[in-house]
Amino acid sequence: MNLPNKLTITRIILVPILILIYMFPYATFGINVPMYHILNADISLVNIVIFIIFAVASLTDYFDGQIARKSKLITTFGKFADPIADKLLINTIFLLLASDGTISIIIPIIMISRDTIVDAIRLVAANKQVVIAAKYLGKLKTVTQMISVIFLLLNDFPFSIIHLPIGQISVWISCVISIVSGIDYFMDSKDMLTESM
Repeated sequence: MNLPNKLTITRIILVPILILIYMFPYATFGINVPMYHILNADISLVNIVIFIIFAVASLTDYFDGQIARKSKLITTFGKFADPIADKLLINTIFLLLASDGTISIIIPIIMISRDTIVDAIRLVAANKQVVIAAKYLGKLKTVTQMISVIFLLLNDFPFSIIHLPIGQISVWISCVISIVSGIDYFMDSKDMLTESM
């Protein structure tokens, strides 16, 4: 197995670790999770650890793509597993944030629905030997998702000093971009989808 694929698998392995750390019943076991007050932001140690793991996982996403392209190590497994790892990571974080009311459950529902529809379109295209490349809106969606996760985990730090809920603002912007991106994929592929019916 080549290095890019190992990095992709590492990202997938980090997902259940994230879930365990975030959902662990610390209080039940008498564990007092430290809370840090920085620039009007109350940030728990759990969120800081999740942020670090998320940052590491995001870096593996960047490097596996760079290494695969530069070293010509692109494989069928990589093409299949890389986007799955990305969606697992980001959607898991959003579901965790929704589980404790940090964000509305509507947000991960919309994002997961969008990803499912786009994946279905890509599957139909693959059966017709058509490759649907990642689009600008799709990449923008991913960037805004990552930005919103960072601000949500860090409780709006450093914008907390001016009491700006940047996490909530950015996650809703990301949600709107997800919807627009999904519609864009569908509109560009509707003729191909119609032919498949």
